[in-house]
Amino acid sequence: MDISVLQQSRYGYKPKLPPVLAGNIDDIAIDFEQKTAALEDSDKLAAIFPYSYGKAVASFVKGKGKIRRDAMRIGVILSGGQAPGGHNVIAGLLDGLKTGNQASSLIGFRGGPGGLVDNKSIELSPEFTAAYRNTGGFDIIGSGRTKIESREQFEKSAATVVAQKLDALVIIGGDDSNTNAAMLAEYFKQEKIPCTVIGVPKTIDGDLKNEFIEASFGFDTAAKTYSELIGNIERDAASAKKYWHFIRLMGRSASHISLECALQTRPNIALVSEEVEAKKQTLSEITEEICASIAARAEKGMNFGVVLIPEGLIEFIPEFKLLISELNELLAAKEASIKKAANDEARMSIITDSLSKAAAALYKSLPSGIAKQLVKDRDPHGNVMVSQIDTEKLLIAMAEKRLAEMKAQGSYKGSFSPLGHFFGYEGRSAFPSNFDADYCYALGYSAFVLAASYLSGYIVSIRGLAFPSNKWIAGGIPIVSMMNIERRHGKDKAVIKKALVDLDGAPFKAFAAMRQNLSTETLYRFPGAIQYFGPSELCDRPTETLLLEHGQQ
Repeated sequence: MDISVLQQSRYGYKPKLPPVLAGNIDDIAIDFEQKTAALEDSDKLAAIFPYSYGKAVASFVKGKGKIRRDAMRIGVILSGGQAPGGHNVIAGLLDGLKTGNQASSLIGFRGGPGGLVDNKSIELSPEFTAAYRNTGGFDIIGSGRTKIESREQFEKSAATVVAQKLDALVIIGGDDSNTNAAMLAEYFKQEKIPCTVIGVPKTIDGDLKNEFIEASFGFDTAAKTYSELIGNIERDAASAKKYWHFIRLMGRSASHISLECALQTRPNIALVSEEVEAKKQTLSEITEEICASIAARAEKGMNFGVVLIPEGLIEFIPEFKLLISELNELLAAKEASIKKAANDEARMSIITDSLSKAAAALYKSLPSGIAKQLVKDRDPHGNVMVSQIDTEKLLIAMAEKRLAEMKAQGSYKGSFSPLGHFFGYEGRSAFPSNFDADYCYALGYSAFVLAASYLSGYIVSIRGLAFPSNKWIAGGIPIVSMMNIERRHGKDKAVIKKALVDLDGAPFKAFAAMRQNLSTETLYRFPGAIQYFGPSELCDRPTETLLLEHGQQ
């Protein structure tokens, strides 16, 4: 295979481990801290997970432990969207497994959870895995989004575990994937199948976190990748002095990426979905905020700027939530008549006549392309495909309309040349930063220790991430402690609760303190490309979010 110079060099990188994992494996003991309880719906969760609920937080400490040293067979699954560092989780898991016993085997299931259900696997030998160390992507075994929910799926998964003679199963994924891990751990206990199930926290969106899971892996690399691109655009904007760039970023359910990129790059405007929802802002008010910045900068002769937009913004706008809810009902109830309508105008008339007054007013105010998109594209359940809406184009169109009104009123005298961008897949499979390379390797090694200690239903926890790796604390927490009950598809389901941006947290407050100046001045910050070689303060630096959350910034 013809590989790049960087890839060849990265093969030689040796990820750093927390001290407790870097020594003799027989000197790792488990210290059980406080027992856990769910923050919400504790009684319901205790009933659903009688074998898993209420277990204690586990920390690895120096001492004479009882980690298994016999040959083990562990299965591993990559689940959901890609995140930089996944290959290093597998490398750390394999190295831990082989350190325990060279006769142990790691079995990778192809294509995500579906590979477990259908028993599609490959043995991940050290020789095979070597080509993937410190690289991005999930291509070593592929990923998938199969949800293990039906009785048949659980039975087939159990049959695979028995056929493969697995001692443990490690599921690397986000909130839904680790919900699967918790359900499988409980099912195996109920059915007396001796297979430990361990979860690993992954998602570039950063919404799988709590006091014990300080960051999901991939967030660091993705945010730095996007920030490099944003910084490049800021430099170009300040050079050309004639374009406003509207940049939509990954993060449908939470705005962690947008906030982190704003802290790294200092754009003129960065919208935070959680704040929009808290303030009950309308689309018109958001547009007004953007146009106020555009007008203020134009007064200073700066007809350029940069706006960051979280992918899921419109789902947090209360009036948009109402519109989408009504459209979902309407499109189902009047599908036949809408399809029979003679043209777009007739279809739009049927829709606006059937909506409530508030929803109809919003729908009529939308650019025609967005209005049509809302009713044409629907998911398999018949719902509006909100994730497909080009929010940056919507805000550009709304700004153009409002600026034209302001120009007619004499309150705006500048020129507005907008450009839209979406940064998504560019960040999901990048070469992992040193931080993610180290963090992921430690996660994988810790997953082995948890599995070899029979701690089923746990997700790996590495604490102290704002500090150098020699201060990291490794261990695990019960997955059920992160769960709550949510209503999905008309049924109550136990799921991991997504972590949204905390508006009282240090990262958001730091951004809020500077944004007034950012909106009218040009104070761009240029992070540049991720650095892999050089001093630790340059190459190993964690995200601004982690530093601020731990008082290090």
